[in-house]
Amino acid sequence: MRDVAIIGVGMTKFGKLSDKDLMDLLCESSLKAIHDSNTAESDFDAIYVACMCAETLNHMTGIASALADRINLIPAAADHIKNGPASGGSAIKNAFYAIASGACDMVLVAGAEKMTHISTPGFVTSAVATITHHTAERIHGVSLPSFAGLLTRAYMEKYNVLKEWITSIAVKNHRNGLNNPYAHFQKEVTLEKALASPIIADPLQLYDICPISDGGAAMVMCPAEVAKKYCDTPVLVTGVGQATDTHIIYEREDITVLKALQICSQQAYTMAKKNPEDIDVAELHDAFAILEAIESEDIGFFKKGEGAKAAYEGLTEIGGKIPINPSGGLKARGHPLGATGIAQVIELVWQLRNEAGKRQVENAKTGITCNFGGFGNNIVSILVERM
Repeated sequence: MRDVAIIGVGMTKFGKLSDKDLMDLLCESSLKAIHDSNTAESDFDAIYVACMCAETLNHMTGIASALADRINLIPAAADHIKNGPASGGSAIKNAFYAIASGACDMVLVAGAEKMTHISTPGFVTSAVATITHHTAERIHGVSLPSFAGLLTRAYMEKYNVLKEWITSIAVKNHRNGLNNPYAHFQKEVTLEKALASPIIADPLQLYDICPISDGGAAMVMCPAEVAKKYCDTPVLVTGVGQATDTHIIYEREDITVLKALQICSQQAYTMAKKNPEDIDVAELHDAFAILEAIESEDIGFFKKGEGAKAAYEGLTEIGGKIPINPSGGLKARGHPLGATGIAQVIELVWQLRNEAGKRQVENAKTGITCNFGGFGNNIVSILVERM
């Protein structure tokens, strides 16, 4: 297989973007990535577009072909990739294999979600809950926050974890988001304020949960052998992994273990010939604060039950043992579903290029992501390295 590089990235602001529709977000981020990559419209062989809820929330289905037309990439092949909140990671994975195999030479990966225009927030929560098992779970009214509350309680009881350790993750990510101009939230939150916020899904509180966001993210990928023809600082994609777990949560042997992440991150490490100790920075899927804690364990950074305490003790801060979510994560950067997995890799690209400004991780050379699909039943990990 050929080595694969990222040569251009682009993002919109994340947040409540009332003046932009779904296609605006896809186009803006894509054109920024194309400009950053110094490529031309005629260079592209394929487009992979990640979006979970285009039909449900925007009454659109042909978004991949629409993007090709709107930004003049015809006749490039165009596919719409859907894997719930991990759609972005899956789109990157597809682009990686298309280039590595020799089937394509230049690929645009774009992802977006337009969510905040829906007047009834509960409708968005219900739409996202369609990724749960219909007859065993969703028919009974479960939602992703309810699963996260269940997971938090189980984790706290099994490992004797204090709630403030978990909430400190949200506080850290808000602090990181202060220095991210693309972030949905750019405000600091104290631990005391977060612990006094309303209960959403016991024991999870308001600040333990990511917002509903609009936003778009995109990148341009090509064979590594030609990458420096287009940019001076290409970033290699050296590891890709994806794995699944049981769809029904109660069928898992231990709900506090993300087996799919253990497997897919090991796939990425093996492909890249790396270990967790080699990673300088990570972007993990903290849709709920508890997820960052557990993911930090199952991706190999900490022993089981120690992730939340490690965060509370500062080990995951910028400048800590393993900086996690310097972007602010889903908690502060925001979570426009289809864009999230791509935005995670974009943050790593900026870190490896030394372009992250005040949130820069010193001498970052390698990074890894966890893009969480379903409720841990379909997870993608992407490992990148400075070229």
